[in-house]
Amino acid sequence: MLSPVTNMSENSKKILVVDDDEVTTDLAKTILVKNNFEVITASNGEDAIAITRKECPDLILLDIMLPTIDGFEVCKKLKSQDKFRKTPILILTAKGFNSDVERGKAAGADEYLLKPFSAKALVAKIRIHLGITNA
Repeated sequence: MLSPVTNMSENSKKILVVDDDEVTTDLAKTILVKNNFEVITASNGEDAIAITRKECPDLILLDIMLPTIDGFEVCKKLKSQDKFRKTPILILTAKGFNSDVERGKAAGADEYLLKPFSAKALVAKIRIHLGITNA
């Protein structure tokens, strides 16, 4: 389900947060808004794909364990489309086995981050992938 866009600003980058856990979504949203990012959310894989096509986010923060379509498949489907091939997808998940990391990279993920996460580290990784050098 599409949530309202938060923190609309001319210079902000749009980030899609995809997670079925409301607490994680709210935490990520709070951190990102405080750092001047525009945030939209999705709670399942199908919505993530539909919202990406409609909203064209600058970066996607994607959980793996999602209803309907898992994050690996969402990543693979989006990265297979020319329009989204260069859109950074950062997987943010509790699944930290080497095999999961390898699957994420194989699906096209640009980064693989584990929960629980540090707000500072998350924002730093996002800025790197968006090419933001001044904060």
